[in-house]
Amino acid sequence: MTTTHPTPAPARLSAPSRYRITAPRILRSEWHKLHSLRSTWITVTSAVVMVLGVGLIMGGTYTSGGGDSDVDTIVLSLYGSMLGQLCLVVLGILMTAGEYATGMIRSSLTAVPTRLPVLWAKAAVFTATVFTVMFATALITFAAAQAFLHDTDQAASFTDPGILRALAGNTAALTLMGLLALGLGALLRSVPGAIGAFIGGVMILPEILGMLPYDAVERAIMYFPTQAAGALGSATPIPGTASPGPALLALFLWAGTALAAAALGLKRRDV
Repeated sequence: MTTTHPTPAPARLSAPSRYRITAPRILRSEWHKLHSLRSTWITVTSAVVMVLGVGLIMGGTYTSGGGDSDVDTIVLSLYGSMLGQLCLVVLGILMTAGEYATGMIRSSLTAVPTRLPVLWAKAAVFTATVFTVMFATALITFAAAQAFLHDTDQAASFTDPGILRALAGNTAALTLMGLLALGLGALLRSVPGAIGAFIGGVMILPEILGMLPYDAVERAIMYFPTQAAGALGSATPIPGTASPGPALLALFLWAGTALAAAALGLKRRDV
């Protein structure tokens, strides 16, 4: 009688590597979501047009000895950054709160159950995209404005002291303000609510507090987001503002606090 031995079952195969969740794949997913949306192209293009267009207008209409003669040349050239910032704030809010409005966030968090990598990937993609585009815009705008200003008292070059630092500082400020908005969008999960919170808390509240006749309040306001951002985009010190180092740190803390609060809410709250 011949004894037959059962064929051993094949070892259970692990999931193919193409199905594993990795940081690069989450980043790639967020990048695809960002650049495939029409709203991204509209807001980024609007920001670029605002900065470049206003810079050309300021350079083309400037006359030596006029009312703007005491304005820093970077502030004058990049005056449109205040308008461009609003476009980037909207973009940051749409990246997070916009997904809650459309329900896309459920798919994102189902694919990445640990949740937090989705938020960090959004922040990383936003930072890389906005800083790259807006720094290039700042360089082009400054060069274009100088084509009109080269024979005025606002003439400057990239090699002058503080110029490149101010151009990079202006870009960092725009990026960090957008990150702050991105964090508010993730925290509040509402596009109108996040826009209202940004306008009220970041733009209007410091102006109201500035009416109080207290030196301590005045010193504290210097480190509020809008005021700190203004201090970064100047080649020469602006009276009544923080120095660039503390201003940059303050903006990092504001953006980091918003993202940390959003991360805490993402872990503790249901979608």
